[in-house]
Amino acid sequence: MAMKFNHAQKVATAHAITGLLAADGVDTREDLHAWLDHQANRAALRTVKGVGPKSIDYIGNLVGRSHVAVDVHLRAFAGDAGVPDLPYDQLRAVYEEAAALLGHDKGGLEHAAWRHKSKAT
Repeated sequence: MAMKFNHAQKVATAHAITGLLAADGVDTREDLHAWLDHQANRAALRTVKGVGPKSIDYIGNLVGRSHVAVDVHLRAFAGDAGVPDLPYDQLRAVYEEAAALLGHDKGGLEHAAWRHKSKAT
């Protein structure tokens, strides 16, 4: 078993994503990596119930892109650092700018902050 979901909506979301990718001929990790280059494809993913910007950024990370997928842990980390509660895109930009200023990979910084906060909860 590759995925174990206990919630019917998560199963439906996974099926819808799979259907969308199959219809577009996305068969491999490399296909998905390239497919995500196109804004129209990212927009198509957003039409799937349960898929938001965090999901798209996370999927990008899974196929070798370096994104910041802002979740509850990254929001808490930012709050601890005195960063105000910002909309998703703005908080992602804060993390990306911090990574650039520190000379770190965006995805690596995201993962380090996530691990730090997930262990604290």
